[in-house]
Amino acid sequence: MVNVGNKKVTKRTAIAKAEMFLGLEIISRFEKDELTTKKGPVFQTAIIAGIQAVKKTSELIPMCHPLIINGVDINIEIIDNENIEIICQVEIDGKTGVEMEALTGTSIAALTVYDMCKAITQKMIIKEIKLLEKTGGKSDIHNK
Repeated sequence: MVNVGNKKVTKRTAIAKAEMFLGLEIISRFEKDELTTKKGPVFQTAIIAGIQAVKKTSELIPMCHPLIINGVDINIEIIDNENIEIICQVEIDGKTGVEMEALTGTSIAALTVYDMCKAITQKMIIKEIKLLEKTGGKSDIHNK
């Protein structure tokens, strides 16, 4: 791992996004921005899974530092009649960035949506996962 001992503690944030194709067959089953399958509520479960993933990022990615997370916000929205968008924002006061945590939270939320809906169809596609923003470190990134 990279030694961050001499770095200053700063407020650090990262926002990651996933775009996912669900298709009309799945989207048409939603009622009021949620779909409940035999496994339970899809978006609610995916949000919980994403938050758990953020907290366990250092266990999943070998060179990531374990971090004390101040907050995680995951939002999942239907953006048209076939696609959804997953946004994960993570915030800490620390010596290293949280972009891997935001990307991991977004990824696991998308995989959870896939798992929750695969009995309906397996034609879903996780199209893109990307870092939108990183602030508080040596270099800020803004890809919105």
